[in-house]
Amino acid sequence: MALFLSLAVSLALTLALELAFALVWRVERRDMPAVVLANVLTNPAVVLCHHIAAWYAPGLLSVVTLALELGAVAAEGLIYAHRSQIRRPWVFALGANAISFLTGLML
Repeated sequence: MALFLSLAVSLALTLALELAFALVWRVERRDMPAVVLANVLTNPAVVLCHHIAAWYAPGLLSVVTLALELGAVAAEGLIYAHRSQIRRPWVFALGANAISFLTGLML
C-alpha cells in the first residue's frame, strides 16, 4: 500500500509542478492535455523503477535514476514534439523534469 501511495503522491506533485511550469512557459490551453498525458505515461514507470532499483541495486541507484530521468525527458520530448505546439519541446521537457526532480530531492 505504501508503494501505491508513493506513486500517487509523486504523480500528483509532478503534475502540479509541471503544469505550473507549463503556465510559466506559456503553453497554450489546448496543449495542457499533452503535458498531463506525458506525465501520466512516464512518472509512474520512473517512480516504480526507481523503487525497484532502490530495493535490488542500491549501489547503482544514481546511475539508474539518471537513466530513468533521461528516458522520461526523451519520452516527454517526443510527445511534445509530435502532439503539441509547445515551443522548444525538448527544452521544455528537460526544464519541466529538472524542476520536478529537484523539488523531489528537496522534499
